[in-house]
Amino acid sequence: MVDRLEGGSLDKRKGKAVVVFSGGQDSTTCLFWALQRYEEVEAVTFRYGQRHALELECAASIAAELGVRHHVLDMSLLGQLAPSSLTRSDVAVAEAAEEGGLPNTFVPGRNLLFLSFAAVLAQGVGAKTIVTGVCETDFSGYPDCRNVFIQSLNVSLNLAMDETFVIETPLMWLDKEQTWELADRLGAFEFVRERTLTCYNGIPADGCGECPACKLRRAGLDKYMARRGAKEAARG
Repeated sequence: MVDRLEGGSLDKRKGKAVVVFSGGQDSTTCLFWALQRYEEVEAVTFRYGQRHALELECAASIAAELGVRHHVLDMSLLGQLAPSSLTRSDVAVAEAAEEGGLPNTFVPGRNLLFLSFAAVLAQGVGAKTIVTGVCETDFSGYPDCRNVFIQSLNVSLNLAMDETFVIETPLMWLDKEQTWELADRLGAFEFVRERTLTCYNGIPADGCGECPACKLRRAGLDKYMARRGAKEAARG
């Protein structure tokens, strides 16, 4: 069985990867994952009218520190079209989805458009791999984070562009505890904890502690820290 949490022990593959990058916990972990696997890595961030411009600054800062070429694409039309608490400052982030509905943090079409434009960019820079941090295990009910969607879009992009892209999803079957473990194995645990922005209220690192994103991140962190501490104690 392949270890879903394998770190950087593999030889780098030839070729180039483009990482869909927001500067958050998941995409930053994926960026470190890609840097240990591909000869060349570039990152792409989308300006789509997100709630906090600090997300863009955080992504740019991380990419610069890691020496990764960073593209920022204007997708502001998505923010105009998609009603969501992440694109409307006057819409409060709901703690949970209404019964039978999607969370109001869901941005319709976001991953569809982001991955499609990432593929166009990838073709232009000579990359065959697109890396994204979507996850079906802790996916908050977002339909465009499911594996079946990624597989379907991968086929569609290759048909539409006559290409052989591979969309890699290192976190697809990991929960947040395992995502923290992966960051640790990649030697990026403290970096991810201190430098990323996951909080829906725009507070870096451990965030506000109250929004759904912070609670999910913190619960995974606490579980991983407890397990890591127990292992260290057992080793004596």
